[in-house]
Amino acid sequence: MNTAAKAASNLLRRVLPVSNSLEHSHQLQQSRGIRVKVMNGNLDQALTFMQRAMTSSGIERLIKNAPTRHYKKAEKRVLAKKALERRLRSQDMARKLKSILVQKVRGV
Repeated sequence: MNTAAKAASNLLRRVLPVSNSLEHSHQLQQSRGIRVKVMNGNLDQALTFMQRAMTSSGIERLIKNAPTRHYKKAEKRVLAKKALERRLRSQDMARKLKSILVQKVRGV
């Protein structure tokens, strides 16, 4: 398990060199990462702490929302159209619900 933890920490602490074409100096850009210390060999506590830290920092959301495959342009259009229809339907329902609640409050 220690090897897996080291591999995960190396993955999260990856440092990428970024070169600027105008300057000959190299800058180091550190990617987002989380470090967790394992105290007294208590790996379960460290994992729960890491899970909490990942959830609060948003890394978990980035990993979940990362595309798992390439989408064709036609597929993207279809998905965008469906999302638009869902959003419009939701806004329409919200408008109707608001008018019903206003009528109830007014006593009509």
